[in-house]
Amino acid sequence: QVQLVESGGGLVQAGGSLRLSCAASGRTFSMGWFRQAPGKERERVASVMWTGGGTYTADSVKGRFTISRDNAKNTVYLQMNSLKPEDTAVYYCAACKRGSTCSQPDYWGQGTQVTVSS
Repeated sequence: QVQLVESGGGLVQAGGSLRLSCAASGRTFSMGWFRQAPGKERERVASVMWTGGGTYTADSVKGRFTISRDNAKNTVYLQMNSLKPEDTAVYYCAACKRGSTCSQPDYWGQGTQVTVSS
């Protein structure tokens, strides 16, 4: 069982930045960030492989969001720049035992709210 603890959400004005962190209690194959806005389906935002560092970024956030990892700290980050009101959602950290893009997570964090005001 891998436990994931997220931090870094909050309220920010449009155009601002936030950095989310996710500390994992163990190592899996890949990690991802997902988000879910009210009334919408959960969306995969980005993912990263622990080994090699290969990443995936959704088109909706490409050029604005960057995922990275610190292997020594078992921590994954999501740097979010040029935030827009439509980025408002609960952001979830996820861990996958297989799959380089972490499309089917085995473990989930508790979620952290990100609110972008216009």
